[in-house]
Amino acid sequence: MTVDGEADEGSCVPSSIRPGDVLADRYRLVDLLTESGGGRFWRAHDRVLERHVALHVIPADDERADALLEAARRSATVHDRRLLRVLDADRADGLCYVVNEWGSGDSLDIMLASGGPLGPRRAAWLVSEVAASIAVGHEAGVAHGRLIPENVLVDHSGSVRLIGFAVDAAMHGLGPGRVSADVADLGGLLYCSLTGKWPGTQSALPPAPIEGGQVLRPRRVRAGIPRSLDALCDEVVNPYAGAWGDRLRETHDLATAQGIGDYLSAFVGDPTGLAAAEAAAGHRDTEATVTLPAIPDPPVREPEPVAQPAPAPEPAPEPEPAPEEPPAPVDQPTQAGLPIFDDENDDVSWITARAEAAPPPPPFEEPPERPLFAPASDATRTPRNPASATPAAEYWPFGDPGTGTTPVAAGAEAPEEEVPGRNWLRLAAVIAACLILLVGIVVAYNLGRGRTPLGAVPDDDTASSPSAPTSSAAVDPQPLEGVTATDFDPQGEPPDENPELAPLAVDGDPATTWRTATYLQNLGPGGLKTGVGLLLDLGEVHDVAAVDLTFVGEPTSFSIYVTDEAPTAIQGLEPAATGTADTTRARITLDAPVSGRFLTLWLTSIPAVSDGFRGEVAEITVRG
Repeated sequence: MTVDGEADEGSCVPSSIRPGDVLADRYRLVDLLTESGGGRFWRAHDRVLERHVALHVIPADDERADALLEAARRSATVHDRRLLRVLDADRADGLCYVVNEWGSGDSLDIMLASGGPLGPRRAAWLVSEVAASIAVGHEAGVAHGRLIPENVLVDHSGSVRLIGFAVDAAMHGLGPGRVSADVADLGGLLYCSLTGKWPGTQSALPPAPIEGGQVLRPRRVRAGIPRSLDALCDEVVNPYAGAWGDRLRETHDLATAQGIGDYLSAFVGDPTGLAAAEAAAGHRDTEATVTLPAIPDPPVREPEPVAQPAPAPEPAPEPEPAPEEPPAPVDQPTQAGLPIFDDENDDVSWITARAEAAPPPPPFEEPPERPLFAPASDATRTPRNPASATPAAEYWPFGDPGTGTTPVAAGAEAPEEEVPGRNWLRLAAVIAACLILLVGIVVAYNLGRGRTPLGAVPDDDTASSPSAPTSSAAVDPQPLEGVTATDFDPQGEPPDENPELAPLAVDGDPATTWRTATYLQNLGPGGLKTGVGLLLDLGEVHDVAAVDLTFVGEPTSFSIYVTDEAPTAIQGLEPAATGTADTTRARITLDAPVSGRFLTLWLTSIPAVSDGFRGEVAEITVRG
């Protein structure tokens, strides 16, 4: 380790290196970005190629050193434009280090924390770029191993880049990544891009909500998400979620990164302009590029000072001329109105403004008063005309042929005038009669059935009514006899899980138990299996109302299925009940009795033990 041109004494450990130190006589440390687990992540300056690089550093005697160098070798075999490539890896000065390309921009977790969830097409394009890069690595036999939002970068040019391919997992003490874990993380990246929630672990983003041991679908977290993206997230994050997922896997390859990338590319369509839009979104270089001066070798002797000639005095600047004052404005006559062009004399004249204000308009004349009703003294109405006008004909609208009224001839009888409002009274009377008739029909019908006029059951007939509930509904469900149990492990190879211990779960003795194998990872979407359990044969079809469970250890998450036939898989089954037992004894009461002969207890999460995870069932009692 070289510090400012001088060698440090003794071996170096990460706690002793500081900004400005030079590693392997080449990489000068600039900024410490993160520090965890005895390792450090630096932004460094390559003094040979004059560029910035990313530097992972751990002690040379760290147990992760060999795995880190091996991960760097595997990562260097993957060639893709979206990867921040490994440039160098070695041991020097008591340290083990890996050098990667330097990327500038915003990581996905920062984009979501500052700007909220992404739009559907933008999120699908971003994850399709990640899936395409992961597919290249899987084809070369290398997995990322830690595909979290913090390792997805959108640089200032709008391109998607991946950080720490295979190296970041080794830095955190994880083994070589698995292809299935990368595929599940791709679904998690799409989920968090659409909702802002992360369905996995090891990320600073808020966790995704979980219900019944499964992550909620994106459409239940945020409105407006297309159904095709919602189905993809649910099937990858919650595999074997139901019939919809089976149909989706029949038409699309969702078990590989390439299949997920093709699915998202088909949703995006033509991606032209998306990268330019990301660049315009302002993914600037958050770390200012700093060019450090080269460290010179120490001279053999101090050079003699050389007298520098005194600088010549600068000539005094010439005074600037005083600005000229603008000419005083000249009053111009104002014009008003429109121009008038004279074609003969090529002259323009203007319509001048009024010298005096215009007179106000004349007041409105009040209309002549008209009587509300015509006079009743004149029995006949004749057209109004100047020759034979009568007093009655002067009132409008009576007697005026221009209004549409028909004059009555002399000697004819005047028509009988209609009383105002009589038609409405007749209509109201008809409606009232119809309502009385309808009420009478309803009362007669209820009395004919032996009920009250309003349709209620009489008090003295309640006990004998066929529809009255019997007292047996309030009786507690009774244990079923003759129940047998076998292990149920459709996802195992071979498909058995301690079958010789399965009868101990229904022998009535809580001291004897059936237990699962010990797993290094818990059951669920991120584990080797989504679950394992027991299949109980009730002997014949029963109405199952409750199940008493006794576990060893806590907590244990489970689902209960009741079927007529013995199931061969969980996919497509509708659970009768789900839950998590935080104590060793629990009674699960179904919302409504479910009829069936076979009851399946499916464990989806099991307690932690000293050497991993193991579930243990002491007793199951089925009540019907």
